[in-house]
Amino acid sequence: MSILRGKNILLGITAGIAAYKTASLVRLFVKAGADVKVIMTPSAKDFITPLTLSTLSKHPVYSSFTNEDDENSVWNNHVELGLWADFFIIAPATANTLSKMATGNSDNLLLATYLSAKCPVYFAPAMDLDMYKHQSSKDSFKKLESFGNIMIPAAHGELASGLHGEGRMAEPEDIVAFIEKDILQSLPLNKKKVLVTAGPTYEAIDPVRFLGNHSSGKMGFEIAKTAANLGAEVILITGPTHQKITHSLVKLVPVVSAEDMYKAVHEYFKDMDIAILSAAVADFKPKHIADKKIKKKKGALELELERTKDILASIGKIKKSQILVGFALETNNEIENAIDKLKRKNLDLIVLNSLQDKGAGFGGSTNKVTIIDKDEKMTQYDLKSKSEVAQDLFNEILKYINA
Repeated sequence: MSILRGKNILLGITAGIAAYKTASLVRLFVKAGADVKVIMTPSAKDFITPLTLSTLSKHPVYSSFTNEDDENSVWNNHVELGLWADFFIIAPATANTLSKMATGNSDNLLLATYLSAKCPVYFAPAMDLDMYKHQSSKDSFKKLESFGNIMIPAAHGELASGLHGEGRMAEPEDIVAFIEKDILQSLPLNKKKVLVTAGPTYEAIDPVRFLGNHSSGKMGFEIAKTAANLGAEVILITGPTHQKITHSLVKLVPVVSAEDMYKAVHEYFKDMDIAILSAAVADFKPKHIADKKIKKKKGALELELERTKDILASIGKIKKSQILVGFALETNNEIENAIDKLKRKNLDLIVLNSLQDKGAGFGGSTNKVTIIDKDEKMTQYDLKSKSEVAQDLFNEILKYINA
């Protein structure tokens, strides 16, 4: 999943021959999971049709302040469009449009929307070699960047005039990659590595039976997704679960047993900045695993159990500068037990949830937690979606990073 997933992207298209590439650009943004709307300057329609872009974006294409074919002359609100966008990308950006942007000229819908936008604005220049090198163009680039706009540098190559040099609009794939990289660099967990464990573990009794629990893995998956959306590289070690995740910054490591998870955590932990162990790891496992299916017999079946390795305590002993977060699911003496676990296992934070709270715990889409730090400071949260709980957790973690 791209960092652009779920974002609102406004694509501004101006009247340059490179406008033909914007069909591919729209497709790439949509494929990345973004919601895309298109504004064209009136002359841009000479280079690519609104019908093509509307079909690809699944939205009407805007090019004037009113809908020309509408008898009621409905106003296309440039302010609403500017506020809707999370990112505004102007590609191709011609010398004419760039000059108008730099001087505050507002003679079409695209320019009026640009002046109303509150989001980051990217522009991808596209013009011939002499135009690109002209001092007026250089002045426009410099002035627009001084406003906080971000320039996507033009490429070097064959131009529409037949000349060969700088001024060619960056290729659609390069534009998307540039924007994704720029967004990542501004995110608070950029260049951080985060390990997350999720789901249950299954402890084999025989080839077909196991001991397990009701953990769905949803909380851990939401934590991994939130970490990735904040720019982190994520290792998600998960027991058996139906949860799915597709994000370019998340590496999924599937395991089955507590021993499998122990080995995987220790393989990756040394390279991590943050470790969040939210998996519901079995505390016990059968001491002897039958190599064949145990047949049903009269009377009781006796299983001899032994303790599994304590993954959280084991990395608490070897941690150096890592931020270590554990989870505590309690049914009684919740605060006391959570603080005891926090200290015994050398944690920085512990996330407490109680089975006494309706809507919390395994299986559901919500959770109600209390986050306790190593100084025993407690922050209690209301019942929330697990995605919101994950965000609350990272808000606490970011306090450590920024301290």
